[in-house]
Amino acid sequence: MNVMTMDEVVAFVAVAENGGFTEASRVLNLSQPAVSRRIRELERSLGASLYERTGRRVRLTAAGRALLPYAETVLATVRDAERAVREEVARPGETRTFGLALVGTLADSHIVDALRAFESRFGDVFVELTTATSRQVSALVRTGEASLGLRYFPDADRRLESIPLGAERLVVVVPAAHPITAERLPDLGALRGERWLGFSPERGQPDSFGHLLDRLLPAGAPVTRIDSLTAQKRLVQAGLGVALMPPGSVREELRIGSLRAVEIDGVDARLPVVAVRRGRGHRGALTEAFLEVLREHTPELRE
Repeated sequence: MNVMTMDEVVAFVAVAENGGFTEASRVLNLSQPAVSRRIRELERSLGASLYERTGRRVRLTAAGRALLPYAETVLATVRDAERAVREEVARPGETRTFGLALVGTLADSHIVDALRAFESRFGDVFVELTTATSRQVSALVRTGEASLGLRYFPDADRRLESIPLGAERLVVVVPAAHPITAERLPDLGALRGERWLGFSPERGQPDSFGHLLDRLLPAGAPVTRIDSLTAQKRLVQAGLGVALMPPGSVREELRIGSLRAVEIDGVDARLPVVAVRRGRGHRGALTEAFLEVLREHTPELRE
């Protein structure tokens, strides 16, 4: 009986996380044929097809969906074991690494103060930062690539623990030349007929940025789904729509006047911010220390 190898498991999870063989090869720094070969060997070992291939698009088969949570757990367990050993044998003054994944817009908030305080307090620690979407942040934590993740909305995955950190307020953003010049409106009625730009509701999650926008807008309001805040900003600047955004993500554009923020009375839109970690993962000293610093800088942090 053939036994799956770690290289095969890594390739399988990378394809699932990144949505294709080309994307996985880029992340793994391997050629696409090498990734495909590892997947074929894994499928041969298991006697089952793991991906359905349609042109450049791939999706998990029933067997692939059954394997994925176990494959993620395998990777996370191996990485936890490596961290546990490194922490045990670390010598005083030796550089230690702490893996943190976060949504990019959170890098312009009170969390930055917590990061500065953490690095100042632990001068021997190198914080390995990765920015990603909320979904990708959870994936990085599930597979152990990051010890802790900071994302919007709690994750419904029972393998992850979501620790509330507070909420980030959202504002309606319009192009500089928009005909509405008021800084405050009584309701969303004045924006009726506008094309809204927003994220797609996150699949498998009861709540997400996309769900929030859909709840706020009147039924039938046109929404163009753009899964990138940067792309949303550029389209709003070009006069191709309006959007609901965290102020930190458009601070520079608001300062130079290429975008304008409009307050809407009665609309209190907020994005819950949470820290996610594996429920049964390694409780490393650095993870606990960073959470403690977050408690000091985010009073709303709860256990």
